[in-house]
Amino acid sequence: MLNKEVSQQINNFVAQQPRTIQEISELIGKNWHTTESYIQKIAQEQGTLAMKTFRGGTKGALKIVYWKILGKNQSNLQEMIFQKIINSKQKGDFSPFDIYQYVEEDKRQCFLEKQEKNLNIKQDLINSISSAQQQVLIFSGDLSWSQAKQEDTPLLKGFENLVKKKIPIKILTNVDLNSFSNVQKMQEINHKCGEDLIEIRHCQQPLRGFIVDNNFIRLKEKYFLKSAEVDNYLFYSITDPEWVNWMQKVFWHFFSTAISAEKRINDLKSIKEM
Repeated sequence: MLNKEVSQQINNFVAQQPRTIQEISELIGKNWHTTESYIQKIAQEQGTLAMKTFRGGTKGALKIVYWKILGKNQSNLQEMIFQKIINSKQKGDFSPFDIYQYVEEDKRQCFLEKQEKNLNIKQDLINSISSAQQQVLIFSGDLSWSQAKQEDTPLLKGFENLVKKKIPIKILTNVDLNSFSNVQKMQEINHKCGEDLIEIRHCQQPLRGFIVDNNFIRLKEKYFLKSAEVDNYLFYSITDPEWVNWMQKVFWHFFSTAISAEKRINDLKSIKEM
């Protein structure tokens, strides 16, 4: 069974340089099948590792496991953007347009949406996430959208459907006294469906949006129009594989060191009113 010690041992081993399944198998003293299942579990739950098969379908097929967290292999441009992101805490500190402007025109789209105060969302978020086959990664501020509706359908219904399909959902959000109830709404989906597929971790970061599989990114920012009577939001959709892969690495950079929502909530409960 994969425990924390074995997981850390594998991560440290692969972080030094790419490794074959055989090398990792010898390190941990497990057979190839078990070792590969461990790699897949670490990749899904921690996002630190990835695996690539060379000469697939032949007797000489070779599976290489490599380190997936952001490192020296990102471009100077991406490194510059990454530094802006990690040095920002609030959503107003960073604009997704700083990513969007570098994406090829045929692999991006942006639209403006006016949202009423009742949080009725017209961007068709439910259908966007319902296409997921592997995972959904979410950058959030305080999970305020957990109270939102798309027409008459609660957005939480879309996430409940994903859990029923056994699609993992990883969420980064600020877990504090203000977002406490929103976090619990998301966690209740796990209990309702008898699954443990929604994992929430505490993190303050400037991005708002989600990544579906390896297919696309949808980022959001509030757009201030002096003459507007309702809130205006810009939505950036990106399908460029290079940028989708890079954004996944940004997500896992934060997620791998973020504290669990459960731990954070327990600590919040220790606060006593005087």
